[in-house]
Amino acid sequence: MIDGALPFLRCPVCRKPLDRRERALRCPAGHSFDMARQGYADLSAGRLPHTGDSAEMIADRADFLAAGHYAFIAAALARATADLQDQNQDPITVRPEPPLILDAGTGTGDYLAHVLDAAPAATGLGLDVSKPALRRAARAHPRAAAVLTDLWRPLPVADACATVILNVFAPRNGPEFHRVLRPDGRLLVVTPAADHLAELVAAHGLIQVDPDKAARVSETLDEHFRPAGTTTLRQAMRLTGDEVRTLIGMTPSARHVPVGDLPARDVTVTAAVELTAYARRG
Repeated sequence: MIDGALPFLRCPVCRKPLDRRERALRCPAGHSFDMARQGYADLSAGRLPHTGDSAEMIADRADFLAAGHYAFIAAALARATADLQDQNQDPITVRPEPPLILDAGTGTGDYLAHVLDAAPAATGLGLDVSKPALRRAARAHPRAAAVLTDLWRPLPVADACATVILNVFAPRNGPEFHRVLRPDGRLLVVTPAADHLAELVAAHGLIQVDPDKAARVSETLDEHFRPAGTTTLRQAMRLTGDEVRTLIGMTPSARHVPVGDLPARDVTVTAAVELTAYARRG
């Protein structure tokens, strides 16, 4: 729900706090932003150079995640968040507002929902540029709000307010993540490992993981964050032909692989990702 996240939101034009008035969010300077009937708030201020994942890609992602194939990623994020709250119990409890879990590139909101289940005192805020994604994210969890914004622009979020930032297969805006994360918070980044979906890459020519991926992640984050630990997570997934088509459909490879022509047979596919926790510098 958007009301729970209001203390953490800021006007994308003047950076002042926002209040809700029926189906709109407004700041003291008079800037007003619509609430979609599906429940998400549009804080893009009309500045969207791209529209993100399509409705078809989001539908495929929702079906695949609902089947539980990536539940091991969600569980790892929930454990990491719970561990952080245990370590920082005193700083969290003395704050007047609840802990904020910020999901940058939230998609359907599935990962955020799992983390919130493990953090009963926290409020969730999912950011994404895709309207089809936000329609689902807005109802992913009772304590989650969803906001339309471009992750590459200044985020419509207050300074030093997030206890945890989740970033799962999504763009990384190092300076903005540093600004909105609490000094004792953590940034949790999930990226594909080198052998992620290796069987499908070999069989169907999917886009491979960039061998320079780790270096590129470092370029975007190292000035503002220091790594606090990396865990490699692997899961063998037994997929039906329909699930293979769904999985490819939720990736960038959907744009050049004719998924409708893929054979309808069961396969075992390796899901391999790296979960890295980052602490703020300075």
